[in-house]
Amino acid sequence: MPALHSEVYDLVEAVDHIRKANRILVMGCSGGGKSTLSQKIAARFGLAYVSIDRDILWLPGWVQRDRDEQRAIIVAKVQGERWIMDGTNPSTFDVRLPRTDFVIWVRMPRLLCIWGVVSRWIKWMGRTRPEMAPGCIEKVDWEFLRFIWTFEEKFTPRVLGGLAQHGPDVPVLQLKSRGEMRQLLDLLGRPA
Repeated sequence: MPALHSEVYDLVEAVDHIRKANRILVMGCSGGGKSTLSQKIAARFGLAYVSIDRDILWLPGWVQRDRDEQRAIIVAKVQGERWIMDGTNPSTFDVRLPRTDFVIWVRMPRLLCIWGVVSRWIKWMGRTRPEMAPGCIEKVDWEFLRFIWTFEEKFTPRVLGGLAQHGPDVPVLQLKSRGEMRQLLDLLGRPA
């Protein structure tokens, strides 16, 4: 697997990047906290929040939008001057990464991600959460849990390859624990 060329290890350095960034990509496995983190950063810095799930991928009733239409929407969204986009999908890195100033890769342990989707399902049972497309009632099934369980082994090589190919100079911060995420948000909340 290729290594990250522009990885940021220090949270203080990451905060400096985030404060200067106009366009941020937040990616990682479902249930890891991408949406929550993205919305908090969007609110803190006045960035438009773009959810791949809500704004691009899904139509009401869990119907997936046509791929060409998804791509056209992404092309339009990334033209915006200031945004934070929440979603992994390496097949669109060629469009998103050249416009991205900073990447936050949420890489939580898979059991934490499973806990995240199960607790989210309990909280939103019978309803649609705000970062999801209208009419997509919160659900958890074995296929989704299997997707989460195998996410790291299936998607990490694609993510690393996509970053190397389409954004080799885009700085990337990896968050691997809730503690790191809380520390980042705490640092972002402090005056510059």
